[in-house]
Amino acid sequence: MRAVIQRVNRAKVEVNGDTFSQIDKGLCILLGVHREDSQEDAKYISEKISNLRIFSDSSGKFNLSVKDIKGEILLVSQFTLLANCSRGRRPDFLDAAPPETAKEMFDLVSSLIQKEGIKVSTGVFQAHMMVSIENDGPVTIILDSREKKR
Repeated sequence: MRAVIQRVNRAKVEVNGDTFSQIDKGLCILLGVHREDSQEDAKYISEKISNLRIFSDSSGKFNLSVKDIKGEILLVSQFTLLANCSRGRRPDFLDAAPPETAKEMFDLVSSLIQKEGIKVSTGVFQAHMMVSIENDGPVTIILDSREKKR
């Protein structure tokens, strides 16, 4: 499972020109599900997202998590994070989970984060979305559940 985490002042998802969901201060997360991901990967990513200290304390140090600041999360499914661009000019997406599996894992991640007391808004699975963010910092972190196995 791969997540691109962006610290934001605000973010929103539009579908067909209409706002579907939006958040204020918190995290905008693009989440790609690998075909071999398990519930353990979902638990790992969810725990990391919920507790990652990337918000500044009064000294300006990254000591606060999204939970600590009572921030929100906008979670958006993005299978293209699993693109393989090593050959040719067109990426392949063979490592991405099939849609049914990806949706199940995406929903599990959302549920696990919500159990941490964090408000989670989402995009629309398999829809063409316009995602707008105001990145704060900018701060962007990439997590991959495969790294936990090292």
